[in-house]
Amino acid sequence: MNSFYKTSETLKQGSMTLKGEYYTDPEILKLEYKKIFHQRWICIGHISEFKIKGNYKVVNLDKESFILYRDDLENIQSFYNVCRHRGTRICNNKSGNFSKSIQCGYHGWTYNLQGDLTGAPNMEDVEEFKKSNFSLHKVPVAKWEGFLFINISESPSNFNLEFSTIKSRFSEWDIPNLVQIDFKSYNVNCNWKLIVQNYSECYHCPIIHPKLADITPYTGGRNDLTDGPYLGGYMEMKEKTISESGHLCGPPIGNLSQKNQNRVYYYAIFPNMLLSLHPDYVMVHTVWPEDMNKCRIDCSWYFAQEVKNSIKYHAENAIDFWDKTNKEDWNICEKSQLGIQSKKYRPGPYSGQESLLAAYDEYYLSVLNET
Repeated sequence: MNSFYKTSETLKQGSMTLKGEYYTDPEILKLEYKKIFHQRWICIGHISEFKIKGNYKVVNLDKESFILYRDDLENIQSFYNVCRHRGTRICNNKSGNFSKSIQCGYHGWTYNLQGDLTGAPNMEDVEEFKKSNFSLHKVPVAKWEGFLFINISESPSNFNLEFSTIKSRFSEWDIPNLVQIDFKSYNVNCNWKLIVQNYSECYHCPIIHPKLADITPYTGGRNDLTDGPYLGGYMEMKEKTISESGHLCGPPIGNLSQKNQNRVYYYAIFPNMLLSLHPDYVMVHTVWPEDMNKCRIDCSWYFAQEVKNSIKYHAENAIDFWDKTNKEDWNICEKSQLGIQSKKYRPGPYSGQESLLAAYDEYYLSVLNET
């Protein structure tokens, strides 16, 4: 989707695309769940989705399901979506509101908003039964720049330490105080990594996204994070922002320096977050594997509070532009998936404009302990 231009000298000698099995072998997906999605901090959304007490969101990952919500003490809570009685999934809707408690629809076991079991019908005569032994299973939650992350590892890494290199990197945009204006979910018939890799280069932009290439010439980008779990950089814009008209769709956000008012930044934050920073809005994709050749991409747009219900600002000019661009990307990624499945697919050489893809592959393989 985006352009990160690097000269060929920055590309490691002999860098090649991944072998086909990394996009087609179900055993690789099992390994990715085990070593990546069940171990790493996963972005699940933004704090603005939980403004109202009790508002919940359900996140599904592999065979697991989690409930996230703001409790009555203003804390963001997350628990496994599993009743402690017979293991029934408690919430089946994607979102909703808990007024004062959480109740399983099977036998009525009830929990308060801190996850403690408060009601268990007909269990009072069970010998040595104690409600305190059957709280919901808690999931660690961390916040960074207003975004929420969960980690389902039995021994989660220290979030602050893991994110220390980018902890305050984007403070100029004041992202925690933005609000979600729109959300779209896409189901795409390709491996999840193709989405991340496509996002991290604009070698394809003149052909697939000519209008985007006009606003941000694809050879004008520069990378500033070039290895490890955080990859990306910026591009200079010929317009005020990236939108249908090229005009701002809301007031400038945060406290941007002059240079950042004329740039768009794109970062892939391993494993599932794609962060796009514009002068007037922030766009975020979260990528979710659903099968070896299927994934879901959730895309959200965040603007200043004044944009909500405004007749002065037109957020749809940016949202419609990116919705069209997203679909162009999903289409070409699906074609890539089809080609990679061929018995004639072989790894091909990366160009000098695809150095971030080579860096992504290297880090990805290191996490799988295969380098």
